[in-house]
Amino acid sequence: MMKAKSGTGTTRVPVAPASSRRSRRSAEMRERLFRAALELFARKGLQETTVEDITEAADVGKGTFFNYFPSKEHILTAFVEMQIGKLEAAVEEAQRTELPMPEFLREMSVRMTEEPGRNPSVVRALLQAYLSKTPVRELIRAKQQRGHELMAEMIEMGQQRGEVRGDLPAGEITHVLRQTIFGTLLLWSVTGEGALGERIRSAFDLLWTGLSPRVADGGNAEGSERGEAR
Repeated sequence: MMKAKSGTGTTRVPVAPASSRRSRRSAEMRERLFRAALELFARKGLQETTVEDITEAADVGKGTFFNYFPSKEHILTAFVEMQIGKLEAAVEEAQRTELPMPEFLREMSVRMTEEPGRNPSVVRALLQAYLSKTPVRELIRAKQQRGHELMAEMIEMGQQRGEVRGDLPAGEITHVLRQTIFGTLLLWSVTGEGALGERIRSAFDLLWTGLSPRVADGGNAEGSERGEAR
């Protein structure tokens, strides 16, 4: 404790424990390296970016990097961890929201893709790591499984509320949902055309309403029923 004098006597000013300060500085350094790496991956690509590039951009010594990440590819596992954290928060939010679950999931997915949506190269870097044969791939796959479980929780909530069809397992619906998100991300990362958020919303609207012809589009109820019967 530090002592500070006042007009009425001596007060004690609390001082953060050294361990807390070290933890805070460590978290700040990790975030600094993480952000520098993402920016470089977006600008140069994963393969062309070196650890030295990252440490120079973060203005730290090269050896410092390995105190936080085993390799540059492990930066991407930190990115996935960040996304998992957002999903965990979304599950808690879903328990409180009054939005219908399809609408909630659509807007949540737009928020989830804001970070990779800043640059198509970030998405391509993630895909490179996911398709690689490195240990990083297994780490990412394990975290993706956790993401699947969290999304399935929200689908189950929607089923219990009668807002999501209940004749299919939540896990199966979650697979389709994730395929929609990842497919949209993949195509956008290749073309870079349009705003990713709008593409996600459009894909969700189509997913929830289906592909069968609408009467207003020149279809007819009988044709629609035959299509549904198939």
